[in-house]
Amino acid sequence: MTIEYTYCTDPGQVRHHNEDSLTVDHSLGLALLADGMGGHQAGEVASQMAIEVIIEQIQQTNKKHPLEKQLSHRAYHTASILLEQAINKANQLIYETAEQQQHLHGMGTTIAAALFHGNWISLAHIGDSRIYRLRANQLTQMTKDHSLRQELIDCGFYTPETAHQFPNKNFITRALGVAPKVSVDIQEHNTHPKDIYLLCSDGLNDMLKDEEIQNILLQHTDSLESAARELITAANQKGGKDNISVILIRPPHEPISPLKQLLNQLLSWWK
Repeated sequence: MTIEYTYCTDPGQVRHHNEDSLTVDHSLGLALLADGMGGHQAGEVASQMAIEVIIEQIQQTNKKHPLEKQLSHRAYHTASILLEQAINKANQLIYETAEQQQHLHGMGTTIAAALFHGNWISLAHIGDSRIYRLRANQLTQMTKDHSLRQELIDCGFYTPETAHQFPNKNFITRALGVAPKVSVDIQEHNTHPKDIYLLCSDGLNDMLKDEEIQNILLQHTDSLESAARELITAANQKGGKDNISVILIRPPHEPISPLKQLLNQLLSWWK
């Protein structure tokens, strides 16, 4: 089984410096995207640290205990718990580094992570970098922004359509590295053979509506690389007001025996 993927990043039309970091580790089935924040390039330091620490933590654990689809005491797969622990470790190290080095004080980063294991995917995120899924020609936002704008939508002050006019739309309420501890949102799902997963920084979805993103993906389902390039181009054409980063992944899919299908269904009921 192989994961089909592509990723790219662009500084956009306004900012000269790119503080986004992203990667895909094919051997681990892991995709990571981080959007850094902080002055004097501290955001770049935070986002790169997040990527490096999470990969290192998962690599070390995977050498001892290869990822398997099994339940833990918290009713999540082992892979999901491992991903959560790796992100918490990254948070700790980024926070400690910022406290020790004055020029990095206050740095932080978002994180969006996807870890594939068998026919499952574990998702984790902090901040307003998003994860979408294209399934059966329908784009679904899988994550919920940790932002002031999202809180005002939840309270009914704005609709998702009018929230784009909110003046402080980039103010995030949860980030990696700004406090000693952080709450990681994790979830897990079965993958389907033709799924496409999109991880992106807010430089993409602030410029393009979900419908526009969906249309671009549908026009380029035969080439993830073409789809990624077109998403970047479209966001820049709309203004490119922030760094724009995109990861596109088509997950592997192995045939599931009837017995395995029954087991998966029973496990989903149990959760």
